[in-house]
Amino acid sequence: MTSVSRSTDIADDGPQFVRVAERERAAIAFTLDGRPANALAGDTVLTAILVAQRRVRVSEFSGTPRAGFCLIGACQDCWVRTEAGARVRACSTPIAEGMRIVTGAQHALNGDAS
Repeated sequence: MTSVSRSTDIADDGPQFVRVAERERAAIAFTLDGRPANALAGDTVLTAILVAQRRVRVSEFSGTPRAGFCLIGACQDCWVRTEAGARVRACSTPIAEGMRIVTGAQHALNGDAS
């Protein structure tokens, strides 16, 4: 039986997605919650986040981990922000070089929904 992580500690429980060997797409550097991260050209923000950690964000209402729901841009479960404050729908937004993504997980863990 496979163990399911219930940890809310974003950085310490590993990625949700594991990439197969790829050699054709260029690497994209971005920042995730203040930490350097890498994705591949053509990845969505959601894919880039889930290759780096197990959840897209932590719910500001319940504190439970969220990893996207519909994955087609309809449910709004994957909203994250850029450091500049812009809301980004992670499942349908392509990752870009130098993008600075804030998942808001630490705000939710601290009881601050901002």
